[in-house]
Amino acid sequence: MVAELINGTEIAKHVLSDVAEQIRIRREENPDFNVVLAIIQVGNRADSNVYIAAKIRKAAEIGAEGMLVKLPDTITQRDLEAEINKLNLDDEVDGIIVQLPLDCKNSIDADGAIDKIHPLKDVDGLTRENAGRLMRGELERTIFPCTPYGCLYLVQQATGDPNYVAGKNVVVLGRSKIVGAPAGALFMWHHGTITICHSKTLNIKEQCLRADILVVAIGRKHFVKGDWIKPGAVVIDCGINVEEATEPGKKNKLYGDVEFDSAKEVISMMVCS
Repeated sequence: MVAELINGTEIAKHVLSDVAEQIRIRREENPDFNVVLAIIQVGNRADSNVYIAAKIRKAAEIGAEGMLVKLPDTITQRDLEAEINKLNLDDEVDGIIVQLPLDCKNSIDADGAIDKIHPLKDVDGLTRENAGRLMRGELERTIFPCTPYGCLYLVQQATGDPNYVAGKNVVVLGRSKIVGAPAGALFMWHHGTITICHSKTLNIKEQCLRADILVVAIGRKHFVKGDWIKPGAVVIDCGINVEEATEPGKKNKLYGDVEFDSAKEVISMMVCS
């Protein structure tokens, strides 16, 4: 068996096209209609600059506006939360993201700051209210974190079955608040049987071999080998591991958490980072 690579880029293009069409229709009805995403950046991390530029570019492509709110690396917790509250009260702002990690000289409780975002503007789905609703299964009232929802959506689109997860053994490697834990909840409420593995889990290989769907978000290059994977499984590799170039003029290399060369002979479908 040779794996079918799921073309996540093409699926993403369709999603962006659908959103752009919704914005276009609303704008035809109301020429003043606009969608504004505020991106809060503390400090000036080079990698954050790249990610933010990409978000602003994608927003423009669909007819929305990405608004950068750049704050100094000397900001305090109180002042950061005050800036967030201003955006909460600004009717022109539809969504708010706090770019992580924060680049600040002061000690900042990032979770506490993010929790000050109004739940309806929390487009990353990281406030306690949205996270709590997800864990309770209140899916119609929840904004989902994008990566876990992307994992679910890719499985549904690639298989052509919105109910594909139901009854499947789903193993998630990683329990982060951004990917692993919410992915487990989201797949559970779509009727999968969930196992979440982490650094203290015993016999991870044996757990992986049970998975009909394997979601890997552990942050370790090629952690999962082909002989860890059940034949015919669907694998979603969320890992992005950077190996810096050792020679001038060479580009950095990116690797996933799954060793693709050995995995491709076993699995049915795979999305790589």
